[in-house]
Amino acid sequence: MARPSTEPTVSTAPTVSMAPTGSTEPTDPARVRRRWSHAATAALGMVVCLATAPAGHAAESARGAAAGAARPGLAPAASWTSRDAAAYWTSERMAAAAPGRDDTPGGSASASGTAAAASAAEPAKPAAPAAQVPNIAQHFDGVPSVGVLFSVDGDARTHHCTASVVHSPHRNLILTAGHCNPGTHAAFVPQYRSGATTQPYGVWAIEESFAYDDRGTTGDKADLDFAFATVAPAEDGRSLEEVTGGNLLTPTPGYTNDVTVIGYPNVRNDPADRAVRCAARTARLTGTRELRMDCGGFYGGTSGSPWLTDLDDETGTGRVIGVIGGLNGGGPKGPHNDRTSYSPYFGGKILSLYSRAVRS
Repeated sequence: MARPSTEPTVSTAPTVSMAPTGSTEPTDPARVRRRWSHAATAALGMVVCLATAPAGHAAESARGAAAGAARPGLAPAASWTSRDAAAYWTSERMAAAAPGRDDTPGGSASASGTAAAASAAEPAKPAAPAAQVPNIAQHFDGVPSVGVLFSVDGDARTHHCTASVVHSPHRNLILTAGHCNPGTHAAFVPQYRSGATTQPYGVWAIEESFAYDDRGTTGDKADLDFAFATVAPAEDGRSLEEVTGGNLLTPTPGYTNDVTVIGYPNVRNDPADRAVRCAARTARLTGTRELRMDCGGFYGGTSGSPWLTDLDDETGTGRVIGVIGGLNGGGPKGPHNDRTSYSPYFGGKILSLYSRAVRS
């Protein structure tokens, strides 16, 4: 995701605006801005599921929206609002989008696409045996600042990634993994409740995304596996952050941190279809400029899950210093890869991207 740019850094960034000392990140990028076109290939009521294998964190194929004619029941992409998103993504459609209960975790499938490709020079580390995994993520009711991404195009069947609200001047910004490309008529559902008639914090239309062109999940490209997106206001004019609160984007303070990671495995991987959380200590992923943490239960669908420090249980917000993403889309390949998760190191590159996103 990197191109040179001479644009100045905005002064409204919510946290420290300097990369860690010794950063070797490339030069500042140009903003990638995108308004989604109409999808032509998906059946009505289907959503993009980038994490198709039972084992794995990543959205397993990167894709953009397909161009084509609008389908019945969808507003034109240029006028897609949060009212439209809430009207379209009813509880019935969300339920119909879920895969059948025979699609359960436990099997192993080969990954495909960008998020599954691994560099031959940087083989993924094998997953730790069960005895070496100190933690297992626990289901819980979630927090307002973390939710799921839904979209219409593609041929998959459920919410495909996790995203979180980040504090910003316009109070309309979410953060996810760079390989979690939102599709046509995409929506963010904070504190998603599977099967609920009404979502507790609404359904919010995604407007624009911001990511680096040369982001990826192999080599140095994996260090840029993060993205922002703006969301439209609610029908009553309120902003997303006004409703949910927001996490403070913070440069990663070092490789060793105590974090709480919150995410949403998709139904294919976790039939409970609920949020999971885990408190863990991070470490450096050997041979990379990324972090790792060991905790089981972060299956496909948890790409983009925020790594939070100073989490306030009352507000459900904290400081976000990482997201599940990076090498291989956020974890090792092979069996039991839900037990180890990776994150890019947050430095000058993510702060530069944030600065561009808040100008939109």
